[in-house]
Amino acid sequence: MTGKSDRGRRRGGTQRRSVARLAAVQALYNTELTGAPVDTVLNDFIEHGIGGKALMPRGEDDDTEVEAPLAEADALLFTAIVRGAVERQGELDAMVGGALTGDWTVERLEAVLRAILRAGAFELATRLDVPPKVAISEYVDVADAFYSGPEPGLVNAVLDRIARVVRGSELGGG
Repeated sequence: MTGKSDRGRRRGGTQRRSVARLAAVQALYNTELTGAPVDTVLNDFIEHGIGGKALMPRGEDDDTEVEAPLAEADALLFTAIVRGAVERQGELDAMVGGALTGDWTVERLEAVLRAILRAGAFELATRLDVPPKVAISEYVDVADAFYSGPEPGLVNAVLDRIARVVRGSELGGG
């Protein structure tokens, strides 16, 4: 029988992994934007607190924002995603490029969107302990944190196509 405290720990672990994914996307963006070595970016994030703070609405009827600390991140997952996505960038870009439609290329994507798709593709290709639907959902949520337009739908579609290639048997397709 699972107790209430066990469910709370699982929920906390899920939240820590979600924060790690969001921070990993930020770190990948930072790496691409600044050209800084991955170890420098990782150390900066870890030294200053992975995830840091976010601007949150003060209240329902108040448009002002206040800084709020983000939940603690899973540092091991954060590091694995960032390091893995940087080391395998060429392979991941090929996966993402193959899943884009029309005349879209990885280079045409906005930098944050590239970071989201690289991180998602990395997890789908290498983190077999994470169900594909969970990974896709997590990165759609990350896209929702940055975009209010069609981008989350694009993330969903591209990562679903990648998942069907690299983990098709788990999705019931091939």
